[in-house]
Amino acid sequence: MKTQKTDNTTATKEFAIDAAKLLADTRCNNVVVLDARGLSTVTDFMILATGTSPRQMQSACDEVAEMAEPRGYRALSRNGDSGQWTCLDLVDIVIHVFSADARAYYDLDNLWGDARRVSWSKSA
Repeated sequence: MKTQKTDNTTATKEFAIDAAKLLADTRCNNVVVLDARGLSTVTDFMILATGTSPRQMQSACDEVAEMAEPRGYRALSRNGDSGQWTCLDLVDIVIHVFSADARAYYDLDNLWGDARRVSWSKSA
């Protein structure tokens, strides 16, 4: 299991895109993948998403964590699940799922505005 940063950025980027697709497929909105390499010493990619309800947000994060395990990513930590913000730290990828109000309040999109956006498209 990956418990520390790895050098396999191609696989990490692919997993980040797959996680974004899964979040979008589980009714998360405005899903953004940010390439934080060179900007963050903590992680390589960040995913920001807006959930529709506390239950949906928890389920979306559960599904990403479930998808991560067989691919060698294990959650270092998971915080939140309060209905406003859940953060899933997979070391190389950190996933933030917000309520609409929390996303606007914390504005990580702007805070990490220097990060390159990774292009991806929703599953067909």
